[in-house]
Amino acid sequence: MKKAFLATLSVLLFLSAFFGGSVATATAKGPKVLKFNSMVGVPDGLTGDKSLAVLRQIRGGGVPWIIGEASGELRANGHLEISVQGLVLATTGSNPSAFFRGMVSCVNGDGTIAPPTVTEQFPATTGLASAGGGNAEIESDVILPQPCIAPIIFVTNGAGTSWFAATGF
Repeated sequence: MKKAFLATLSVLLFLSAFFGGSVATATAKGPKVLKFNSMVGVPDGLTGDKSLAVLRQIRGGGVPWIIGEASGELRANGHLEISVQGLVLATTGSNPSAFFRGMVSCVNGDGTIAPPTVTEQFPATTGLASAGGGNAEIESDVILPQPCIAPIIFVTNGAGTSWFAATGF
């Protein structure tokens, strides 16, 4: 009887050590609020000083941008991950910006637009998309309003003042 108990206890300890750690790690980040596999570059209608050139009160970049691929996720605790490839100027196919930032815009519970939260700068590859320009990996924690309704994820310039890409397709 004692041997059976010890054997069962050993198996349970082994399984909890093997599987329990990954379960704790997965839930430590909090539930996913948004997972995306596409972004859209800022179109001409949302660039520059045009009167309607804002999305969620955030100005679009000065000229149109295009993006090759993008993916990422936002978790309820504010953990943000964004991966972009080929985020470049539409006219030249090149990225002149050495840094990007991530930004999250939410709607508050009363229907107003919450002030956006912006990450620190992350390095971006410069040059032509065909030569690997416009690539960046952004991973940061931001403070989200509670509740955060209808989040939009942006990739912005290095200053965080205008966006180059936003979730969408």
